Amino acid sequence: MEVQLFARLRELAGAESISVTPVPASVAALRKKIAAEASPELREALEDPNVFCAVNKRVVGDEHPVADGDEVGFFPPMTGG
Repeated sequence: MEVQLFARLRELAGAESISVTPVPASVAALRKKIAAEASPELREALEDPNVFCAVNKRVVGDEHPVADGDEVGFFPPMTGG
């Protein structure tokens, strides 16, 4: 599974996406798996409860299931007016 990272998360990872295998069962498990293998800065960012996830272009909670073939992205909180 390719997980897309956006904005600051992309900068911290040094890549637009991260490949994850095997595919975890939920967004929470996916977040934990990526964080466990990430730099301390990216790990801290992913643990922020304001970082949200979209699965198949729909914002979902950490309990949402994920499957191989899903389009998944993590987004940092956005600001602006």
